[in-house]
Amino acid sequence: MATTTHYDAIIIGSGQGGTPLAKALASANKKTALIEKEHIGGCCINEGCTPTKTMIASGRVAHLIRRGPDYGIHVPGQIGPTNDFTVSMDKVRQRKRDIVSSFRSGSEKGLDTAGVDVVRGEARFNDANTLKVLFPDGSHRLLWGEKIVVNVGCRPAPPKLDGLERIRKDRLLDSTSIQELGELPGHLVVIGGGYVGVEFGQLFARLGSKVTIIQRGAQLLPREDKEIAAELLDILRDECLMIYLEARATSVTPSSAETFNLSVATQSGNEIVTNVTHFLFAAGRIPNTDHLNTDAAGIELDVKGYIKCNEFLETSVPSIYALGDIKGPPAFTHISYDDFRVLKVSLFSDSLAHSGPSVKDRLVPYVVYTDPQLAHVGLHEGEAREQYPGIRIRTATMPMSYVARALETDEPRGMMKAVVNADDGQILGFTCLGTEGGELMSIVEVAMVAKLPYWKLQNAVFAHPAFAESLNNLWGFLK
Repeated sequence: MATTTHYDAIIIGSGQGGTPLAKALASANKKTALIEKEHIGGCCINEGCTPTKTMIASGRVAHLIRRGPDYGIHVPGQIGPTNDFTVSMDKVRQRKRDIVSSFRSGSEKGLDTAGVDVVRGEARFNDANTLKVLFPDGSHRLLWGEKIVVNVGCRPAPPKLDGLERIRKDRLLDSTSIQELGELPGHLVVIGGGYVGVEFGQLFARLGSKVTIIQRGAQLLPREDKEIAAELLDILRDECLMIYLEARATSVTPSSAETFNLSVATQSGNEIVTNVTHFLFAAGRIPNTDHLNTDAAGIELDVKGYIKCNEFLETSVPSIYALGDIKGPPAFTHISYDDFRVLKVSLFSDSLAHSGPSVKDRLVPYVVYTDPQLAHVGLHEGEAREQYPGIRIRTATMPMSYVARALETDEPRGMMKAVVNADDGQILGFTCLGTEGGELMSIVEVAMVAKLPYWKLQNAVFAHPAFAESLNNLWGFLK
């Protein structure tokens, strides 16, 4: 019979919230175990932010090479925009792997230094305080924790499409496997027009693949304001991506040994997308609670399988907490890290319950790393009007072509939009679809955190010709 090891705290999953939490607890002399079945660092370092943005940088370089003549720069023999250069997917992939390895090893060293007991296996609940950790060789360990934090994240939803059983498995990709391609797809079809779909779609189009995006909804990025989504649609179509809106992939059939035909139901009837070589399924993610045996612990889940928790990240079980993507959207690394901030203060605090920080009413910024970036913080216009029916809402939109720095760098695509409370000038939301949109958004976020009225930015002195000085002019378009 396996012996049980006792801990003050056990964290299941080493994501961007779980890893620093384990280090903090161990550094505070709490006996701490961190259970991880795959990679230290979780999705962000290994399959998410770090590798994808590394690859997107390669796509940006390819884009600039094509645009060289726009800036008066020509490669030998180049007269106009050209595709006369080669892309080494082996090198793109290896560069990505090297950076991931560097980031992951840094996280591993930090855990070792802090004295965290890292257990490499798959955790399942036996009861509210006991976990059974399964190892690849069939053995197991029992761990008992006074407090347990669940940080197991999500994974890509499995593909669903008639005819997939006839398609080579190496041609059916998700957001993880597509990053390991050693060759460029000839024709990549992306199922889903959300954040993952548009990022990968633009990336592979820039690297040289033909790309088609199939989106069920009436716009790309359904959460965004319509004019922002429409602007991004125009940008992607200008880069030769074929995009179907209000469309649904219905079936796929082989057309040769290497290619396939995809049937697509559109508003105007059925269409056939021909000579497809690869599929990227980017239509959602599902929580990794299905192997945890949560019923044994009494953990309450919602209908989609996410762990229910309150603003203090407490679950239905007093000794169990949740952080990161496993508690449901928004699924961003920085939200997971902020969850760590909340739990770091409260998990072993001797103060009164619920007297520390919570996740209630926190601002949620995010950046979609298309080029130009799409960055947002706070409320969208529709959300603001619904949430504050009794106040006067004003909005301001301004094209990036009105920004001096955007013109000087020949990056005028995109637009900015702000939503404000007309009564007190508070900024309720801000979106920037533009070069370095994430940095501009962060300036506005700081103003929102400080509860500054918009005119403080309107009257601020920003260095010329920085992108930031556009925040002098945006508010003049309020209506």
